[in-house]
Amino acid sequence: MLRIYSPGATGALCNTDSDLTTLPADAVWIDMISPTPEEEAFVERALGLQVPTRDEMVEIEPSSRLYREDDAIYVTANVLVSLENQEMMSTAVSFVLTKTHLVTVRYASPRVFEVFKANLERSKMLTADPCNALMQLLDAIVDRLADVLEHVGGNMDNISGSTFRRARLERQNRISTVALQALLGRIGHAQDVVSKARDSALTLARVIGYLIFALPKGSNGGREHLKSLSRDVAGLTDHANYLGNNVTFLLDAVLGLINLEQANIAKIFSVAALVFLPPTLIAGVYGMNFDYLPELKWHYGYIFALGSMLASAVLPYVFFRMKGWL
Repeated sequence: MLRIYSPGATGALCNTDSDLTTLPADAVWIDMISPTPEEEAFVERALGLQVPTRDEMVEIEPSSRLYREDDAIYVTANVLVSLENQEMMSTAVSFVLTKTHLVTVRYASPRVFEVFKANLERSKMLTADPCNALMQLLDAIVDRLADVLEHVGGNMDNISGSTFRRARLERQNRISTVALQALLGRIGHAQDVVSKARDSALTLARVIGYLIFALPKGSNGGREHLKSLSRDVAGLTDHANYLGNNVTFLLDAVLGLINLEQANIAKIFSVAALVFLPPTLIAGVYGMNFDYLPELKWHYGYIFALGSMLASAVLPYVFFRMKGWL
């Protein structure tokens, strides 16, 4: 699918009905979404450049992601994509900048592109300058990345509150092992998002750094904008690292609490065995088949045996409670 944007009186005009024969003369931005071979051939023929293939976009070496070919600048960054099941994935997006056009190639639909498209159609953000369109698009991607990290930070605050709720004095605030295991799932999701966000920030930092030196010397305004974006991305990278450290801490804390809960369960069984051991011993003594037992014919022998068993069970429990072992 091709979206061809041209500047209009009040905002950008989006054309999605290209006949793949002629490119509009005033086209500035060509957004290629999962392009077909025919669409790739049309753009290459119209602009005289090579469109990056999907295999080339996923390569991780910088020489395959940041390079210049003739008069075109090729950069590729990883952008976050929200899925319907609230999971997050990372997709490679290539940007091809020429003196007259901006081409983006993607095989997913990041939300930032839809938001940016809506903003373009309502304002004059898109001018006849493709470099400005690229600056605005990168700015929107960085803003979206910041929103994702802020959302993850809020979720981690909730996880932290749930994790340490059992530290209250009231025993009813203890979290069950099942609830702690659910927290592990939430922590794993947060780690997945933070990891992808950090990867996206790193690729954006490389793209912006390369563009600062690759843009023509006359693009001073663009370079200043890129330097501002570079500082923003550096701050987001630091924040992602901070969140990653928090995730590690919360993971260790939850695993420690799970171990404590399991140890408490084992302690309960150990205490139960210890409490019932003396009564079992007394019952065993009075259950032996001897003809002569001291309390065998005693009127209160039965009550004495029951009382002894009860006292032998209660006294150890009270002693352990006084020592703070339970």
